[in-house]
Amino acid sequence: MSDSAGRRQFILYDYLQVAGGAERLTQVLAEALPDFQMVVSQIYPDYRYLADPSSSAPLILSKGIDRLLGRIPAAIFNFSLRAQFLRDADTVLYSGFYAPLAVRHQRRGYKIYYCHTPPRYAFDLKQEYLDRLQPSLRPGFKVFAHWIKKRYLASMYKMDRVIANSNNVRSRLLNIAGIDAEVVHPPIDTDLFCWLGQGNYYVSTARLEPNKRVDLIVEAFRRMPDQRLIVLSGGSAFERLKIRAGKMSNIHFTGWQTDEQLRRWIGRAIATLYIPVNEDFGMSPVESMAAGKPVIGVAEGGLLETILDGKTGILLPAEPTVDHIVGAVRQLTAHRALAMKPDCKARARLFSRSIFIDQMRTILKGTS
Repeated sequence: MSDSAGRRQFILYDYLQVAGGAERLTQVLAEALPDFQMVVSQIYPDYRYLADPSSSAPLILSKGIDRLLGRIPAAIFNFSLRAQFLRDADTVLYSGFYAPLAVRHQRRGYKIYYCHTPPRYAFDLKQEYLDRLQPSLRPGFKVFAHWIKKRYLASMYKMDRVIANSNNVRSRLLNIAGIDAEVVHPPIDTDLFCWLGQGNYYVSTARLEPNKRVDLIVEAFRRMPDQRLIVLSGGSAFERLKIRAGKMSNIHFTGWQTDEQLRRWIGRAIATLYIPVNEDFGMSPVESMAAGKPVIGVAEGGLLETILDGKTGILLPAEPTVDHIVGAVRQLTAHRALAMKPDCKARARLFSRSIFIDQMRTILKGTS
């Protein structure tokens, strides 16, 4: 744990949980802005796949009994009650759902919010979350969703500047809060992800959660025993999806991977499959394209901002079926994927890490 004493510039993010896009972005910011202290509620084991021992250690707010709380209660508690160190901060870059709750402690200086997405369980997807819960849990969820919605909006309205990670998220913020954010796309390490050849397999990189629809991808490859699928992630559905794949020898689950392992798997793949529900932005498809690999995606959300249908991949309908996925895999052969390589690499360069860092540094210069 590092000490915040004497520090006047901070990057706040909820918690470092997994090797996800928001965690990657937070790490990039911390490395690019050495004068800023990263602050999180807690670091969880799966994040260590991303941890860079050479970068400065984040300030961890969790201590004592709150370490026994779940991720969300601990984050709310810590950023609501343990952020007094922000009182005299010069510049604070907030990110996530719960870190912005700390803005009430900042009495001076500049306040910037980088929004990956608003907490959709409290806004447009509230009913979907309610439907998943047991009836006995729904009243408590309604109270919590109403509370976090109120606190989240109040925190956003305190910001001097709001940035969205995509035009898709910009539209959400405009709808829920009337805030017209500026867009700065997330950073893609186009040097790390590169062409390493072409093997005989496709990859899925999405976290194994219901909204990522990896179950449809697994079922598609169950119907194509002649095609190999490597699932390069973990999540709450990991064991369930392994059971669903059964004894199919063409489907392999690796669990969470390090950046180097991801680089090798993606760099030698034929293509990537990534079909989440209304994705905020989606860094994985751009990482795939940086390696010269096209993407079978879905025509909604942030993927409409990154994948060029027919040039850098294939976009399925917004409600894809297993048949759609099978057809796309059959269409995106190794030969066709290879022909898309130049367009993929050119497209990915538009979302490079250097462009993101330059944009963020320009924004931060405006605060001085």
